[in-house]
Amino acid sequence: MAKLVGINHVALEVDDVDEALALYGRLFEFELRGTAEGGRMAFIDMGDQFLALQAGRTQPPDEGRHLGLVVDDREAVRAAVERERLRSAPSLPGGLAFLDPWGNHVEVVDYRDVEFERAPGVKRALGIEALEKRDGARREIADKGLAERPRAGSP
Repeated sequence: MAKLVGINHVALEVDDVDEALALYGRLFEFELRGTAEGGRMAFIDMGDQFLALQAGRTQPPDEGRHLGLVVDDREAVRAAVERERLRSAPSLPGGLAFLDPWGNHVEVVDYRDVEFERAPGVKRALGIEALEKRDGARREIADKGLAERPRAGSP
């Protein structure tokens, strides 16, 4: 049986890809990986993963179903969401979640608070080498046995 090891990308349906890129560009700093299908798809780079935006929303607004994005500064996103007057969505206490204009439910968490760790090369590419995990995230990483172990011959 194959082991699930990660997410390569997630695709969100939007009405207009250019409008979505403009909005998400006001919420987050990102690099555009590229476009396809004559501009009906766009790919937002997140290091070794990406977010795909695809024209043609077909379902009603999300409720419980949501996408969780990890950022280097959740409070900066909170301020941007407020400036854009986006509707709040259910999240954990103290969390940040919103509905974009197309009904996508997006939850935002801070990298320092999550239990996953980016590889050194990805951290370098994203410019987040200086971000330190907070105590709760460090405990979760250790409890799950995910802390990096020193390599043979390493100090």
